[in-house]
Amino acid sequence: MIVTVTLNAALDRTLNVPNFQPGTRNRASEAITLPGGKGINVARALKTLGEPVIATGLAGGRAGTSIVEGLTEEGILNDFVRIRGESRSSTAVLDPNGLQTEIIEHGPSVNQDELELFIEKVRYLARGADLFVLAGSLPGGVPTDFYARLLAELSGKVLTALDTHGPPLRAGLAGAPNLASPNAREAEEIAGYEFSDDTDLADAAATLTSLGADSAIVHLSDGCVARLREAGDKEGTTYRASLVERTAISTVGSGDALLAGYLTGLVRGEPPVKRLEMAVACGAANALRAGAGIFALDDFKALQRQVRVTEMAQIAHEE
Repeated sequence: MIVTVTLNAALDRTLNVPNFQPGTRNRASEAITLPGGKGINVARALKTLGEPVIATGLAGGRAGTSIVEGLTEEGILNDFVRIRGESRSSTAVLDPNGLQTEIIEHGPSVNQDELELFIEKVRYLARGADLFVLAGSLPGGVPTDFYARLLAELSGKVLTALDTHGPPLRAGLAGAPNLASPNAREAEEIAGYEFSDDTDLADAAATLTSLGADSAIVHLSDGCVARLREAGDKEGTTYRASLVERTAISTVGSGDALLAGYLTGLVRGEPPVKRLEMAVACGAANALRAGAGIFALDDFKALQRQVRVTEMAQIAHEE
């Protein structure tokens, strides 16, 4: 069983607006409202892949009720801690010509009692879990090192994956997750410079492991660069996994779907190359449809056969 954690869950509304023009009246041709936030997106993709999953996190107010009810309607098992604050909403405006605009609320403020209740929830869910995914931003009132605290609670009990950004990512890496999975921009924040080629990406993946993660995946628009360490392998192997880019309907949630594909392969005991093929295919399939974490299994299977995975030269970092 995989458990996904979304502390800053959202009610996501996606609008398809042909020829979107700021400052004028626009009409949407399609509207989709779904529970969202990175962990929820991962859970949705895992369910499509047939992997048992429970979504947990914090939910409050009317938006929080809609998030929980929406997950239940989708058939995604969930066990959220209710909070007093109102869960956030977000809106993505998609122009079929390729432009994408996102408007995201900051989210609720969480108090210490609510955080302690959530830690108890994590301890309870860990009893029946194989892997925890800690994903997304932190709402107000949650300490920057909260993911590191959760990782300490889970250490030695389950596998862990961390997908966040900024100070929570840096602090979380010190908690030694089994996998860190930022996108390129988020990895640049950790590395401290802008990437110009695959060598920079490989170096960034090595940096993530030197800061505490066992393995790291940096996801890109056409695939990912990964440094993966198997049991007993101190140095690890660096891979570049890629797929010819296709015209995207929406890239929202593609990184979350990529992570879901990789973790599905991991819990099923697949070798590294197969895991990366599954990851890239899942992320690419997500981009072919509107809605984060939504894709067709037929697209996933077809794309998986087209993913190219190669080993890269190792980048040496002091551990």
